[in-house]
Amino acid sequence: MSRIGKKPVELPSGVEASVSGQTVTIKGPKGTREFRATDDVTLAVEDNAVTVTPRGKSKRARQQWGMSRTQVANLVTGVTQGFKKELEITGVGYRAQMQGNTLKLALGYSHDVNFEVPEGVTVTAPKQTEVVIEGIDQQLVGQVAANIREWRAPEPYKGKGIRYKGEYIFRKEGKKK
Repeated sequence: MSRIGKKPVELPSGVEASVSGQTVTIKGPKGTREFRATDDVTLAVEDNAVTVTPRGKSKRARQQWGMSRTQVANLVTGVTQGFKKELEITGVGYRAQMQGNTLKLALGYSHDVNFEVPEGVTVTAPKQTEVVIEGIDQQLVGQVAANIREWRAPEPYKGKGIRYKGEYIFRKEGKKK
């Protein structure tokens, strides 16, 4: 039995949920999100909570049970608190700056990197060496952060590059004479 799937997803005040077929829609103060579950699980709204139950005892139904419950819980978190990723830029001359809907990154290339911010997320650069990505879709926020980090991933010798805040980079010793 799924320990995660058994727990119902509580709906805080100001959050509404509706189920039509296999689609659950969550409305909250930050926006509206939807999730379409597979046919292996049943979704229901009862007592101000969303419950997910498996249809049958197949292995796939048990896998989808916990995953679907987690997806619904992430929707509730997204429309109430939102999701946030913070990036740190380390390196001489490396900096970030917002210009309209474009993030300009100076990362040691012969040109500046212009990153177009997709719809649904907000990107800010409070300092030249910090980038903050916020939104209500956890997957989109994480993907945008990964795409920005991909331009200059941290290297193990000097630690230069773009890293997640609090990320530990295993440092290597350079060549010896």
